[in-house]
Amino acid sequence: MTGEIAEQLGTALLVLGCPQVPVQTSIALYLIHRLKKAGIVPVVAGNKAANTLLVVADPDRHYIGEIMDLDRAIAQITEKKRDFDRCFVFIHNDAGISYAATMNAISKAKLYTLVYGEHQDTLVGQIDFPCIKIAAKAVHNPLPLKKAIDEVTPWAA
Repeated sequence: MTGEIAEQLGTALLVLGCPQVPVQTSIALYLIHRLKKAGIVPVVAGNKAANTLLVVADPDRHYIGEIMDLDRAIAQITEKKRDFDRCFVFIHNDAGISYAATMNAISKAKLYTLVYGEHQDTLVGQIDFPCIKIAAKAVHNPLPLKKAIDEVTPWAA
C-alpha cells in the first residue's frame, strides 16, 4: 500500500509491552485483523519478545505488516518523523501506563488503552490522562477483552 493511500485510510500504532500475559498476542492479532478489514494500516511497535511472538504466530504475515522496535517508534514520533491516527497501548502493568502517558504526550493519535490482566481495575484507576479506556479481566482467555474492544469499535471512529 502506498503512503498516500495509507494516509487516506488512516494508520494505527499498536504498542506492545512485555508479553507476560498470554492474551496480548491473540488480541494484537485480532485488532490488526479488524483494523485492516476497516482499511486502517496497522503498525506494531513492541519489545523483541512481543514482536517475535507475533512473527512466529503469523509467519506468512497474513495479518501483521510492519513491525518495529518500540524505542524506535517513540523516537520517530518524538522527532516528528512519523505519527499515527490511532494508538492502542496494551497495558497489564505500570510500565504500560508509562508508555500510554508517553504516547499521549508525544503523539497526535487518538489514544486507546487496552487494560487487561489480574489487576486491570487498579491499573485503570491509575490512568489520569485523556484516552479511551478498554478494560477486561483477561489473562488466559482473550474473549472478555475482545468483547470490550468490539463494544468500542475503534476501527469505526
